[in-house]
Amino acid sequence: MIITTTPTIETHTIMGYKGIVVGEAIMGANVVRDIFASITDIVGGRSGAYETKLQDARETALHELEARARSLGADAVVGVDLDYEVVGDTMLMVSASGTAVTLK
Repeated sequence: MIITTTPTIETHTIMGYKGIVVGEAIMGANVVRDIFASITDIVGGRSGAYETKLQDARETALHELEARARSLGADAVVGVDLDYEVVGDTMLMVSASGTAVTLK
């Protein structure tokens, strides 16, 4: 399945729109608090542990997005947007949304 941030796919024609699809992943624990509390430490270098957790959450959200698009009979998802939100004091939500489409 093609998943893209662009509104069109250069080598394909969009034949139908199946609707908006969303995939979310919520990451808990003290990671969010630690990220924001120690931002000055992170600026000086990269935190591999946090990057790995964010990557895992992003991949989970994109897999959910794809599964929901497939369930609608879509071939692709266009206009994908990734959002990162803090939920409460200890949770981070990664949300992926886009439009499920069928292609020619």
